[in-house]
Amino acid sequence: MEAVFGAEHEELRSAIRRFLERKSPESEVRRLMETTAGYDPAVWSQMADQLGLQGLIIPEQFGGSGYGYVELIVVLEEMGRALLCAPYFSSVVMAANLLIASRDDGAKKDYLPGIASGSVIATVALAEADGRWDEACVTLRADCHGGRWTLTGEKLFVFDGVTADVVLAVARTPGGVSVFAVEQGAAGLSASPMPTMDQTRKQARLAFDSTPARLIGREGEAWPAISAMLDLAVVALAAEQAGGAQKVLEMAVEYAKVRVQFGRAIGSFQAIKHKCADMLLEVESAKSAAYYAGQAAAAGDEELPVLASLAKSRCSEAYARVAAENIQVHGGIGFTWEHPAHLYFKRAKSSELILGDPAYHRELLLQRLGLS
Repeated sequence: MEAVFGAEHEELRSAIRRFLERKSPESEVRRLMETTAGYDPAVWSQMADQLGLQGLIIPEQFGGSGYGYVELIVVLEEMGRALLCAPYFSSVVMAANLLIASRDDGAKKDYLPGIASGSVIATVALAEADGRWDEACVTLRADCHGGRWTLTGEKLFVFDGVTADVVLAVARTPGGVSVFAVEQGAAGLSASPMPTMDQTRKQARLAFDSTPARLIGREGEAWPAISAMLDLAVVALAAEQAGGAQKVLEMAVEYAKVRVQFGRAIGSFQAIKHKCADMLLEVESAKSAAYYAGQAAAAGDEELPVLASLAKSRCSEAYARVAAENIQVHGGIGFTWEHPAHLYFKRAKSSELILGDPAYHRELLLQRLGLS
C-alpha cells in the first residue's frame, strides 16, 4: 500500500515531521499534559497559518484546502509519532467531518470557516455513561418549545470538551437521533475535565441543563451522517495508531543497538531479535490496514465501513502490543516516569478503547459483511 503515497505526500510528511520535532518534543508533551487546556494556542495558530492543517480536508468553498483522506492520514500518522497535544482530532477529524456530512449548508457556512482557520475549536459529544459509540447509546434529551431547542442530560468522554468553542451534541428527539450545536458559555452547559490514563488527549464530562441549542440538519435524520463521521474518524485514528507504533518500534530497535549487556549489544541476543521482528510485523500490518482504509475514504469507496472497522481493530491491537513490547525491550528503565515509553503505552491503551475497542469493531465488521 506504499503506492498510495506520491512525492507530494512524502514532502508533506517531511514538513509535518520537521514542524512537530520542533513544536512537540517530549518536554513539551509533558508540559501540556499537566495543563487543563492540553494544547499550546500559539502552536495551534501556526498549524493553521503556516501549514493549513486545520483546513486540510474542508472544502474550499468553506475556507479549507479541499484535500482528501490520503493527505489526512499522512498528517495523523506524524501526529501519532509525536504524541501531539492539540484538539486536531476532535475539531478537524470529528466535528468538521460531521458538519460536512450533515447536508446543512447554513451550519457549514457558519462553522467550517472558523474550524479551517483554527479560530474555532469544535468537538462532538456522543458517548455517555456506558461508553458506547452507537445509536442505541444516545439518551441526551432534546426538547422543542416555541421553535427553540434545549438539551438536558450528560455526555462523557468528550475530546477537548473543556476548551471547545462549539460542541456538536448528539441527542434524542421525538423524531429520533439529531445533532445540535451548543456554543461555549451557553446557559446550563457545564464542562469538567475527566481523569484519564492518557493525559495527552484531554476528555471531559459535559452536563446540559435546559441548554439552548441549534438543530443541525433535519430532526431525527442525523444518524447516517454520524455513522459516516465515525467511519472516517476511525480511519484517522488508525493512522495515528500506526504512526505511534512505528515510533515505538524505532525506539526499541535503537535501544537494542546501544544497550550493552555481558559485553554485547542486547540486539544481538536472539530473544531481542525475535521480539523486534515480531514488532515489525505488527507495525507493517497496522500501516497496511490504515493506508488501505485511508485510500478507500479518499475514494468514497462503498467498502469503507468494512475497512474502517478492520483498520481500527488491527491498529488498536498492534499499537498496544508494540508499545508493551517496547517497555520489555527497555527493561527496568522502560517502566520509569522519566522514560517516554510509558507515554506511548498509555496513548495506545486509550486509543484502543475510544470509538470502540477491537472486539466491538470485529462484531461490527461481521455485521457489515452480513455474517452476524
